[in-house]
Amino acid sequence: MPPARSGVADYSATLVPALARVCDLELGARTADVFLYHLGNNLLHREIYERALEQPGVIVLHDAVLHHFLLGTLDERSYVREFCHNYGAWSEDLARDLWRGRGRSSTDPRYFRYPMLRRVAERSQGVVVHNPRAAAMVRAHAPAGAIFEIPHLFEAPAAIAPEFEVIRLRAELGIAPHVFLFAVFGYLRESKRVACVLRAFSRARDAADMALLIAGEFVSSDLERSLRGTLADDPGILRVGHTSEYDFWRYAAACDACINLRHPAAGETSGIAIRLMGISKPVILSNGEEIARFPDTACLRVDPGPAEEEMLADSMIWLTRSPRDAEAVGRRGAAHIREFHAPARVASLYKDALARCYHKGLKPEPLSPVRTGDATRG
Repeated sequence: MPPARSGVADYSATLVPALARVCDLELGARTADVFLYHLGNNLLHREIYERALEQPGVIVLHDAVLHHFLLGTLDERSYVREFCHNYGAWSEDLARDLWRGRGRSSTDPRYFRYPMLRRVAERSQGVVVHNPRAAAMVRAHAPAGAIFEIPHLFEAPAAIAPEFEVIRLRAELGIAPHVFLFAVFGYLRESKRVACVLRAFSRARDAADMALLIAGEFVSSDLERSLRGTLADDPGILRVGHTSEYDFWRYAAACDACINLRHPAAGETSGIAIRLMGISKPVILSNGEEIARFPDTACLRVDPGPAEEEMLADSMIWLTRSPRDAEAVGRRGAAHIREFHAPARVASLYKDALARCYHKGLKPEPLSPVRTGDATRG
């Protein structure tokens, strides 16, 4: 739970009060009728992953690829054994090759092609995912498992920054009222396509009056070093680090559109994209099954691959030149998010999923204490 700096922590903090309205819920429970575990593809979730195997419950896969998480927690022998458990003994040579090349795992598509979900998916009473791509990935690893697709929830901020504060913030950033401000939010890693965004911005800015805000912490020090010169020397590119919740919403209100690319994708639904769509900002997304539930007119899609940079630049130019159309995209996105991603609706779907898994419950043995907030009792 917050103050942990992760999208999973933010999501959990929003889910808890909504879920508590429809069922009995306890954070960090030692025993429960049904356990609810949240898993992501990083080392923050090591302890809860182990507990989900020891005391099965319902898991929420915020990333449908756990490969990088397992690379960071296992030694070579255990990793090879786990890979073969997922994909058969004949895959041992591939597993050893992937282990040797793990330094490239953040960009090499092979590590995203093998999610390594079988053990935790088969062990769990049910698996919650947020989009069709993640559901398909789980089904490929655990065909007999109970899979529940539940939209990523959106809770509107208590108050959007008033217009005068937005104007003042843009003035502080040096953004004139007529300049169209694009923004990239969140943890900055190779898969967020930051380098591609910078190249597309460079192409598009000659055709329309725009600026670019890059807000968030770099996860990859190599990526940060490679982009340091561009970020520092271009006056049209604004840079801020990690923001508080309050400042995040201020910057979100000040921008005119959000760019949220993901490639290679890990079957995740972006909480940043949901938040920005929820407040009527047009969002440019990487095309794929992860966003298949969004109406075509509620966002802009960019195909990963050779045409990515050109499509992104064209989308940026169109939005800048067509502000009324940009506002219409934002309104349609907000209408979709507020109907299907509302906390009350999402909590009801969680309640139904937990109820359907109740009969599968095992009588758990007491465990040593776990981190508060990783497990919920429903």
